[in-house]
Amino acid sequence: MPETARRTGRPADRHAGTRYGNRPTMKDVAARAGVGLKTVSRVVNGEPGVTPDTERRVQEAIEALGFRRNDSARVLRKGRTASIGLVLEDLADPFYGPLSRAVEEVARAHGALLINGSSAEDPDREQELVLALCARRVDGLVIIPAGDDHRYLEPEMKAGVATVFVDRPAGRIDADVVLSDSFGGARDGVAHLIAHGHRRIGFIGDMPRIHTAAERLRGYRAAMEGAGIPVEDSWMSLGVTDPERVRRAAEAMLEGPAPVTAIFAGNNRVTVTVIRVLAAHSRPVALVGFDDIELADLLQPGVTVVAQDAAALGSTAAERLFRQLDGTLITPERIELPTRLITRGSGELPPVD
Repeated sequence: MPETARRTGRPADRHAGTRYGNRPTMKDVAARAGVGLKTVSRVVNGEPGVTPDTERRVQEAIEALGFRRNDSARVLRKGRTASIGLVLEDLADPFYGPLSRAVEEVARAHGALLINGSSAEDPDREQELVLALCARRVDGLVIIPAGDDHRYLEPEMKAGVATVFVDRPAGRIDADVVLSDSFGGARDGVAHLIAHGHRRIGFIGDMPRIHTAAERLRGYRAAMEGAGIPVEDSWMSLGVTDPERVRRAAEAMLEGPAPVTAIFAGNNRVTVTVIRVLAAHSRPVALVGFDDIELADLLQPGVTVVAQDAAALGSTAAERLFRQLDGTLITPERIELPTRLITRGSGELPPVD
């Protein structure tokens, strides 16, 4: 009696001990269905020349064994893996949820698999992740860049890896990029506060080396200059967006003999922290945030925001990526999507000295 049967008390399966942990092959399917390998290959690849009865037997064998086609050989023949990579700043950031989903939907419509990764706003980690994806022969990359020098990608792009940057442009290379109008959105948000009587307006943003943070600061300055309002250094604070740093910046702006009467928050993470600071503050302070946030309409007052369409950023970038892969795009372009101001109450509060 075989050893397996003696231990379990059951007859030994012909695959036990030899196929544990291994995937069934076309040879296994052919043996179970009683057909040749070529017949199984024709059924698996949807080729003609198989009778309905034989196809039925093969399909039953496939289902019984849990067989899945191994596409490695097809990849080598065609030079395509039917997969694309998406490199984000932070997978946990709510802003990137709809963006990632939109890229995935476009990829799915093109029969491709999406592989996500996070750079954690670290240029070295971004490069490591991008090159790891290239080593796995993804057909294309959608990148939200952490670094400002992407020359390391030039050999990959020349080798045919389609590449589109999102939210921020590539550094020191010529590549497609899809952006929101950070400058115009910030300018409009600050102009909205000015229109409601504010003159002492604070700006709290992300690290200045980040393109979106720099553009939003530029929009803030443009709105203030356009209204003839001199900007004091103490009204501006850029840096990491962890809650403690943002809390200190907001509290500093709200103190002193001439505190700000309004704050423009440079992104969703800053906005959430500023909301918490203002909830404990003794007087009303107006607030406009860049990026919409969940439950913003349910707060009292509701949070006025400059909203960008994250899903449109993702879908536009992904469609452009697949047009590169189809050979219909040659010259890189910069595409800038508009933002919109959503008024809910916090940005319409009058100044209180």
